[in-house]
Amino acid sequence: MARAKISTGMELEYEVFGEAEAPTVVLVTGLGLQMTGWDPRFCQALAARGFRVVRFDNRDVGRSTKLARAGLPDFARAMRGDRSAAPYAIEDMGDDVAALIVALGVPAAHLVGLSMGGFIVQEAAIRHPGRVLSLASMLSSTGHRRVGQATPEAMAVLLAPGPSDREGAMDHAVSTWRVIGSPGFPFDEGAIRQRAGEAWDRNHEPAGVARQAAAVLTQRDRTADLARLRVPTMVVHGADDPLVHLSGGEATARAIPCARLIVVPGMGHDLPRPVWPAVIDAVVDNIRRAGCLDIDRSLRESRGTSAP
Repeated sequence: MARAKISTGMELEYEVFGEAEAPTVVLVTGLGLQMTGWDPRFCQALAARGFRVVRFDNRDVGRSTKLARAGLPDFARAMRGDRSAAPYAIEDMGDDVAALIVALGVPAAHLVGLSMGGFIVQEAAIRHPGRVLSLASMLSSTGHRRVGQATPEAMAVLLAPGPSDREGAMDHAVSTWRVIGSPGFPFDEGAIRQRAGEAWDRNHEPAGVARQAAAVLTQRDRTADLARLRVPTMVVHGADDPLVHLSGGEATARAIPCARLIVVPGMGHDLPRPVWPAVIDAVVDNIRRAGCLDIDRSLRESRGTSAP
C-alpha cells in the first residue's frame, strides 16, 4: 500500500500490481466501495498481461481523505437533483483520478471504472483528455435521468439502514448482493462476507458513503460532452443489472464515438469471477486500440498528413 497527496487536496491510498515500467491502468471503484472492491486476483490477472495496475480508495472511503467537516448531505434536496446538496461532485472525483495519475509519475493512463467509478472515469476523460489513453466504463451510465434507472427493489436495498457492527456489515453485504448481483452466475456468499469484513476492518465511514451517494444523485448529464471524446472506449454492462439498467450502458456507448458495447447475459451489478477472462481480454483489446491510434497518428504526422 502507498499514499499519494494530490493536487486536489486529497490524500489517496493506493496499491500497485505489476511492473513499475509497464503501461499504467487505474481501476476506479463504485459507491461506498474501497479499493478492495477490486479483487486482487483480478488485478493480478490484468497485471500479468503486461500492465502496472493501480487500485485506490476514492475520497471519503477506506484510508483516503475523509471530508468529515462537510457533514451529512441533505438527501431530500439531492434526490431532486439539487447539486448544492452535495459537498462535492462526480467532477471533483474525476479531478482526483487525473491528479493521481500525475502523482503516479506518468503523463497519462488507461482508466477502468465500475458503477460510480464509470461516472468518475467519464468525467476524468472529459475534463482531462490529455491524461486518459483509453476508457472502460462498466455497469455505468451517462448521468441522464431517463436511462440507467434502478429497479424499486435495488433502490430499496441500497437505501436500507447500514450495519452497526462487523457481523452486521457482512450480513448486509450478502443481502445487498443477493438483490443486485448476477442471477445467471453462482452466488459466492463466502467471498462477499470476506470482502465486507475486510472493508470493515480497513475503515467504516458511513458519512463518507453518504457524501459519495449525494454526488451520484446530483451528477450532471454528460451526454453532450461524451460525444466530444476521442479516446478508445469500451462499455461493459450486465443484461440483468437491476441497479443501473442496461439502458445506461447503451446510452454511454451511443454517446461516445466508436465506443464498443459488450452486454453480458446473466450479469447483474457485479463482475462474477467467470466473466473476468472475457472482461480482461476486452480491456486489453481496448488498450491496444489506443496503441494503434498512437502509431497511426505518428505515421500521419511523419507523412505530413492529417486525420480524415
